Amino acid sequence: MASSRTDSPHVAPGPWTARQACEDRPAVWATGLARSYGPAVALAGLDLHVAAGEIVALLGPNGAGKTTTIGLLLGLLSPDAGQVRVCGRPPSQAVAGGLVGAMLQDAGLMPGVRVGELLAMVRGLYPRPLPLDELVGLADLESLLGRRADRLSGGQAQRVRFAAAIAGDPLLLVLDEPTAAMDVQARRDFWRQIHGFAGQGRTVLFATHYLHEADDAADRVVVIAGGRKIADGPPAAIKATFGDQQVRFTLVQGSPALLAALDGVRDVEHDHGRVILHSGDTDATVRSLVSSGLAWSGLEVGGPDLETSFLRLLGEGS
Repeated sequence: MASSRTDSPHVAPGPWTARQACEDRPAVWATGLARSYGPAVALAGLDLHVAAGEIVALLGPNGAGKTTTIGLLLGLLSPDAGQVRVCGRPPSQAVAGGLVGAMLQDAGLMPGVRVGELLAMVRGLYPRPLPLDELVGLADLESLLGRRADRLSGGQAQRVRFAAAIAGDPLLLVLDEPTAAMDVQARRDFWRQIHGFAGQGRTVLFATHYLHEADDAADRVVVIAGGRKIADGPPAAIKATFGDQQVRFTLVQGSPALLAALDGVRDVEHDHGRVILHSGDTDATVRSLVSSGLAWSGLEVGGPDLETSFLRLLGEGS
C-alpha cells in the first residue's frame, strides 16, 4: 500500500495538519472488517466507506454488528481482520486528535456538575474547541447552563451529550442510537441540531432503530445483517428497489377476498379496519378498485416506505 502523509511513521501531524488531511480523505474507509466474541460472529467482512460531508445511517436488527462497527471506528475495539481508517488515520489517532466526536448509547453524565461547568471541562480537553456560545447555540442549551447534569430529562441529557460530542469541533460525528430516550418533539429538535452541525460541512454516521429517522435524515443508508453489508444507497434508491407503492382505504362493504384480484396488487394487509394494498402499479390498482363494485372510503395512495424495504432486505439477507 502506498504511504501517505497521515500514516507516516516519522512525524506525528499536528492538529491543523491532521484536520487538513481529513478534509482531503474519506471520513471513513473500512474494508474486510471481521470481529468475533468467542463463537459469536459480530462482523464477517464488512466494507464501509463514508465520504466527507455525508450523513449516513447504519441500519440492522439487534445483533447485526452496528455497535461493534462503531466501536471499531472509535478505536474502542480492534478488528480480528480487515483495516479501518478514519480521516486517513488509525481510529485511536483520529479520536485523540479531536477529529472525531461520539455519542454512545450508555454514556452517562457526571453527577453533581452543572451543565456549564461540564461543557467548560470538555472544551478544555481539545486543542481547538468550538466557541462556547456557538456550542451552546447548536445544542440549544442556553436555559440549561445552570442546571445540574444529573437532574435533566432524557431529551435534555441527550442535548448535553450532543454538545460534549461536538465540543472539540470534530469533522466526523458518530452517534449510536442517539434519540432512544427522547419523545417525538425532542427527536425533531435533536435532528434539527444535527442538520445544523452537518450543514457546516461535517460528516455524520449514526446507528438507529427508527427507520423514519434514517429516511428523513440520511443521505445514504447502509443496511447490515449477520455482520455483512446487504444494501447501501440513498433511501429513495433502496425504497425503489425493495419497497413498493401502497393504496390504503377503509373497506365499507364487499368481500375482502376480491382485493387480491385487483390489478397490480402484490399483497393485501388489514390494519385496524384499514386495508393496505401493496401494488406494482397504483394507477391500475385504483382504476380496478373504482370499477370493482366494492364500497370504500378514505382512499390514500403512497410511495414506498423504508420499513417495508428494510423487512424485505432482511428476508433476502438471512
